[in-house]
Amino acid sequence: MANQSNDRRILRVAGRGIALRGDDIDTDQILPSRFLTAVTFRGMEAHVFADARAAARAEGQVHPLDDPKSAGAGLLVVNRNFGCGSSREHAPQGLHRSGITALIGESFGEIFAGNCVAVGMPCVQADAATIAALQHLHATAPQTTLTLDLEVLTLTAGDRVFPVTLAAGRQRQFLDGTWDSTPYLLAAGPAIEQTLAEVQALHG
Repeated sequence: MANQSNDRRILRVAGRGIALRGDDIDTDQILPSRFLTAVTFRGMEAHVFADARAAARAEGQVHPLDDPKSAGAGLLVVNRNFGCGSSREHAPQGLHRSGITALIGESFGEIFAGNCVAVGMPCVQADAATIAALQHLHATAPQTTLTLDLEVLTLTAGDRVFPVTLAAGRQRQFLDGTWDSTPYLLAAGPAIEQTLAEVQALHG
């Protein structure tokens, strides 16, 4: 789970991993468009990978998110260009609400990664060899705890430590707690109201 202080800083995220293999997994696969009609994000977790999970069941297989050995795991290990496609916020919202606390991948869709910041869910990058090692570790030792350290940008898995990368601006947002814009918007409320009143007074 994320190590978060009262000031909303996220310094480390720890938990077991889930391996989700495949390149170019887009946001429509993560959260199919037919579930975007709701006016809130409540319940989006029920629809994460709905089509892929149904297809796996129809073929007598088990999707990684439905695998019992992944129950309670929170760090999703993915491959290249995860979250590409549309800009829908529902995809990271659904993942986060389903218990995912961080993603480790070869690369991410840029807008998707930005939307993940907004819910406090880091997307860090690692090279293909690291991702392959982590996905193999999940297959052979799924109870291994992964610890993502956002201060020094490392991922520890058992007795192995892997380097990861994160854009400096996003790293700073997690470390100083500014990933969550809500307190800043609320704090600005009185100033906004005052400006509105002044404008209304000018235009009488």
